Amino acid sequence: MGKILIFGHKNPDTDSITSSLVLANLERKMGREVESCRLGKINKESEYVLRYVGMEAPRLLEDVEDGAEVMLVDHASNKESIDNLDNTKILKIIDHHKVALNTGYPLYYRAEPVGCTETILYKLYQENGVEIDKKIAILMLSAIISDTLLFKSPTCTPEDIKVAKELAKIAEIDCDTYGLEMLKAGTDLTGLSIPEILNLDAKEIDLKKVKSVIAQVNTASIADVMAIQADLETGMQKIMEEKQLDLFMLLITDIVNSDSQVIVLGKRADLVETSYGVKLENNTALLKGVVSRKKQVVPILTENV
Repeated sequence: MGKILIFGHKNPDTDSITSSLVLANLERKMGREVESCRLGKINKESEYVLRYVGMEAPRLLEDVEDGAEVMLVDHASNKESIDNLDNTKILKIIDHHKVALNTGYPLYYRAEPVGCTETILYKLYQENGVEIDKKIAILMLSAIISDTLLFKSPTCTPEDIKVAKELAKIAEIDCDTYGLEMLKAGTDLTGLSIPEILNLDAKEIDLKKVKSVIAQVNTASIADVMAIQADLETGMQKIMEEKQLDLFMLLITDIVNSDSQVIVLGKRADLVETSYGVKLENNTALLKGVVSRKKQVVPILTENV
């Protein structure tokens, strides 16, 4: 049997990338042969973080052999994972999302309702008596800042803030200064194609019987992204036809003002209007105070289906 493979979800964000590295480091310290992997292209925010700490990105995993031993971070869903996940042996899952995976065997499963997977991993380091060095602390802190939008997201919990403060001490970093630079790096869409923009952070979600994709891009200027609305809609329409979707919702999230402009297409676009009490004009509307797909979008849309 080869090394145990550790990876986050498809279209990996900073939490998925860093969590695979951080858990791999912990497992090695505990005597296991593991390898950190990823299921997609590194985004610009994650590139910034890895460049800052001087670390290589996890290996791109195109496929995995049946029977391979794996550990999952930042996801617990077949749709977001490697295509043949059902044919692997899942040893461990560390996640902060809803449970969306069934196995026919017991495994180590650690899920907590916190803002970031790294908050849970911090606890695992503490529980196992493993020291967190400066580079690992920076990785963990970066993910917490990313997932909580510098502690502004409603997904952020007191635990996330407490852990971030402890990590900032180890990392010798000012959260506000570093965090804002990191988040801004992630908003740079220069050189990205329309399909790449739409897949930066996109998740296929079944809202009961409504088949949907909910994608999100962060920006410091909603107007700059809305300038390419027509091109975005063309790309969204193509994805909708390929995946036979009922709804495609793109959140363009302002990291400065904590609002999201949405572009919505599909025969169930009305679901967004009824859920938020807005009127879509030219397929778009501003959702004041909405920044979290996990807490402010998916549950609300599901309730209103």
